Amino acid sequence: MYEDIIELKKLNKRYTLKDKEIPALHDVSAKIQQGSIVGIIGRSGAGKSTLLRCVNALEKPDSGEVLYKELELTGAPLNTLRKIRHEMGMIFQHFNLLSRRTVFQNVALPLEILGRPKSEIIKKVSEYLKIVGLENRREAYPSELSGGQKQRVAVARALAGEAKVLLCDEATSALDPETTKDILHLLQDLNKRLGLTIILITHEIAVIRDICDTVYVMHNGRIVEGGKVESIFTNPRHDVTRSFIRSFVSSKIPEVIAEQLSEEPGEAPTDIVLRLFFSGNVSRKPVIAEYIRQTQENLNLLGGYLDHIGESTFGTLIVSLPNNPKLIEKASEFFMTHGIKLETLGFIPTYPN
Repeated sequence: MYEDIIELKKLNKRYTLKDKEIPALHDVSAKIQQGSIVGIIGRSGAGKSTLLRCVNALEKPDSGEVLYKELELTGAPLNTLRKIRHEMGMIFQHFNLLSRRTVFQNVALPLEILGRPKSEIIKKVSEYLKIVGLENRREAYPSELSGGQKQRVAVARALAGEAKVLLCDEATSALDPETTKDILHLLQDLNKRLGLTIILITHEIAVIRDICDTVYVMHNGRIVEGGKVESIFTNPRHDVTRSFIRSFVSSKIPEVIAEQLSEEPGEAPTDIVLRLFFSGNVSRKPVIAEYIRQTQENLNLLGGYLDHIGESTFGTLIVSLPNNPKLIEKASEFFMTHGIKLETLGFIPTYPN
């Protein structure tokens, strides 16, 4: 049993386009624990897909190492890589199914390549079609399937190839929200039932929130932040990470407040607007009531948001208080003592009493 089934060490990759070098990866290092669901998130051009192709050696980095079960892949012979690629199934945004083959025949393809006997192919394909809920669609062609069904076929095909790791390259980006939830639930089930290690490339923070244990944030070819999902959501350190999380919860800020928000206090009396981040047991405690009782100061409650990450509760509360340095220091000290992190959102005019 390998605690880290995949380890990336200082990967660098550049492409040449019209005599111009384009950097794709800069000193990328990461560890993927066996049986985990790991998300890699970033904007377009961040290097996510290049990184994923380096994991299964479809791309060779200019420097650095890719270790799979402690075997270094960048210098491995082709026959070794072929075997390992069968252990790393891959699913894509646009499914990549063969239009002239039935569902059964698409799923059977990797087993045919492996030279498995017909009896084994029939048994395994039937087994995996049942797992993904498509046993009654085995004779259908891809053109007869919905987007969610096509992705389920792609998952079954990856599993039939005896995958130990599933690499998902924007696998839910072409799906509607309801179908996305179905596919994510399927991936979670496979992770628990089969011990499948899953690496998800995405630009959607909701996907990370819904099923990932660990997340790495990429920007300009670098991993700028990584860790447990709950920790990253409640204590984002990099501006890119904060922007992802802010986009996820910003709609919860009342529009009338957002319209008045400014980066600097004005000459007229202003209130400072804070976002409080809390998680776990803190979210179940009457912290605001305790703050008012201890300090004898009021807070204006402007908005709130509560959600769940795995089995943990995650939330934000948007408050305002007079822009008084001593009062702000007192509030910051109180909330930090209670394990609540603060972010200054800006300033708004003080409402008259």
